[in-house]
Amino acid sequence: MFFRNIPGGMRMAATGTVTALEVHDIRFPTSEQLDGSDAMNPDPDYSAAYAVLHTGGGPQGHGLCFTIGRGNEVMAAAIRSLAPCVVGRPAPATAADLAALHHDLTHDSQLRWLGPEKGVMHMAAGALVNAAWDLAARRAGLPVWEFLAALSPEELVSLVDFRYLSDALTPGEALALLRAAEPGRAGRAARLKAEGYPAYTTSPGWLGHDDRKLVRLAKAAVADGFGQIKLKVGADLDDDKRRMRLAREAVGPGVRIAVDANQRWDVAEAVRWMTALAPYAPYWIEEPTSPDDVLGHAAVRSGQPVKVATGEHVANRVVFKQLLQAGAVDFVQIDAARVAGVNENLAILLLAAKYGVPVCPHAGGVGLCELVQHLAMFDYVAVSGSWEDRVIEYVDHLHDHFSDPVVIDRGRYRAPTAPGFSARMKPASLASHRFPDGPVWRARQPQHHRGEQEVSV
Repeated sequence: MFFRNIPGGMRMAATGTVTALEVHDIRFPTSEQLDGSDAMNPDPDYSAAYAVLHTGGGPQGHGLCFTIGRGNEVMAAAIRSLAPCVVGRPAPATAADLAALHHDLTHDSQLRWLGPEKGVMHMAAGALVNAAWDLAARRAGLPVWEFLAALSPEELVSLVDFRYLSDALTPGEALALLRAAEPGRAGRAARLKAEGYPAYTTSPGWLGHDDRKLVRLAKAAVADGFGQIKLKVGADLDDDKRRMRLAREAVGPGVRIAVDANQRWDVAEAVRWMTALAPYAPYWIEEPTSPDDVLGHAAVRSGQPVKVATGEHVANRVVFKQLLQAGAVDFVQIDAARVAGVNENLAILLLAAKYGVPVCPHAGGVGLCELVQHLAMFDYVAVSGSWEDRVIEYVDHLHDHFSDPVVIDRGRYRAPTAPGFSARMKPASLASHRFPDGPVWRARQPQHHRGEQEVSV
């Protein structure tokens, strides 16, 4: 569907203007192989509410929201509702343009009521913010990580909405952090291009895998150069102890094994469960309880010996601020498509740098590896200046649907070189996986549709 906000209904042809917004409901039937399965989400169909900003024949901007199936049509409708904020305005090219767009998308006085600044509308804003960054970076001929890292500290600070953050991070403190990292940018960028960024893989650890597949994939991950893998846990403690034992035997003592409960537990249960798994040396416990429960995460962290990580479902910069203020996390896990795009993730990166907490991005989902690699690499070059104890998640599926997919070499992300945010999906993939009328879905049984209907606005 295309939206144009043009007087008289005429299409504007200037390449310097956003002329149309295109939105697709794209879904992949990953539940059939149990890829992505965990204790809270046993049958996900990895999906994307996918947005394209058109500029009258010039470069396009591509962005997406990640979901796991039902409800993706709601996310697509939310993105469409934001069309008046983007269609008809000049195509963003500068930090000032991108800051203004982020503000307009997140501060609409009526749509903001649906959050505020969280949930479906906030994620929809993020999809368009990210599409705008993709567009601006394409116009500049740079990958997003390099486009960001070329901005001055002052420009970067101007991108951040500091409302609700100033008790933890002021613009002056953020500017000082960025200025301190500025002298080493060129050297770190060169090292990144030469060596790549450390990664870990979740592919061995989906809860739907049987023991034989778990062991086979864990051994293959080590052979491929990964120094860390991740297992899903939380459905049955005896099963988790057996799976942890098998994984530990498969990879040996020198490889880190993180575990992820996907919000399955109450606080006391998380403490009990992780105390029982501690003998197998899990590196972190991810999402042990509700993503909104700041004090619960702090209690889990203090109540058992395993480090705590969270962030993929944290709604906004304010909750991240509180997690850091409360000493509730050992690792911050940003997500490229959960908060309001690059601008808000920049705020979270700065908060993490202020508190000295490593950022290890979440990337389990369609397009998330492609997107979040840029944010982690920018963090290394221009914010934290470090990749010590930092890794980006890697999941080995669905990358072939993207025009500029991630490249993993010996357990490390290679730095993207193509202009943009690596978010552009192939036209053939869009056509075949469009829900509900694409050929992939027409061929499926009716139960896949569950009576869903297209939501229109």
